[in-house]
Amino acid sequence: MKTTRKCRAMLAVSLNLLALFFSTTAFITTYWCEGTQKVPKPNCNKEIKLNCINFNGTGGNVNSSKSNQVHYSWDTGDDKFLFRYFHTGIWYSCEENINGIGEKCRNFIDLAPASERSVLWLSVISEVLYIVLLVVGFSLMCLELFHSSNVIDGLKLNAFAAVFTVLSGLLGMVAHVMYTQVFQVTVSLGPEDWRPHSWDYGWSFCLAWGSFTCCMAASVTTLNSYTKTVIEFRHKRKLFEQSLREEQMFIDREAINYFRERSIQSISSSVEIFADPTTSTAKSLMPETSLDLSEIPEVLGEDQC
Repeated sequence: MKTTRKCRAMLAVSLNLLALFFSTTAFITTYWCEGTQKVPKPNCNKEIKLNCINFNGTGGNVNSSKSNQVHYSWDTGDDKFLFRYFHTGIWYSCEENINGIGEKCRNFIDLAPASERSVLWLSVISEVLYIVLLVVGFSLMCLELFHSSNVIDGLKLNAFAAVFTVLSGLLGMVAHVMYTQVFQVTVSLGPEDWRPHSWDYGWSFCLAWGSFTCCMAASVTTLNSYTKTVIEFRHKRKLFEQSLREEQMFIDREAINYFRERSIQSISSSVEIFADPTTSTAKSLMPETSLDLSEIPEVLGEDQC
């Protein structure tokens, strides 16, 4: 029983640690959603010679001082636009820098519509509480696994760990759903220069939901361990009480037989004791020497004479 209980506790600790690692990684990364943004190409110049609009095939060497000179661009339709890569997290949204090297990041809270910022802040707070409760549940599980030798104390720690883990899972689910709602609204109502042309969920989003799955699996494992331990404890207690009851009945039966035999023996001895004095008394009432009745008339006759 102890080995099985320890294996279940180890499994719950491993799942909780995995959920904590996934949730922390997803919280600090910016790959919840990723895709492309459709933006106009910049004008070609000495620094930008690729992915730009080239007027008159001059490579950007047009003399802009001549106002009467007409500039022509042969780029039409989608050729006038550039599709740049972007990725967004809870805190920041980063897009490819088409005018240089690297990325340009903006605060996602500032990009969200004003009507959705309160929901986004609730999502952030729920995400933080989710991680904090995961840490508390993990600490209780480790305490129950390594420092609890008493079964009752272990059950109490197990129950509290299960409660904190379930609460953290619920908060994580609410946080992920609220963030998804805010992002979808921002896609439709966000700034013009940010709205994505196409997008999909990234690996951080998958890690977040993977963390929720591991968290709920850890809570189910902890509750299962608690329930099995309680059932096994009650079953052993029932068997002990039953054996104790049977032993008590056996002792009572032996005691009844013992006292019954002793009472019979005492009654028989009492009868013998009381029978002897009666006999001796009856015998004592009789004289030791009996008179001869034939001698009585003779005596009486002599007296009469």
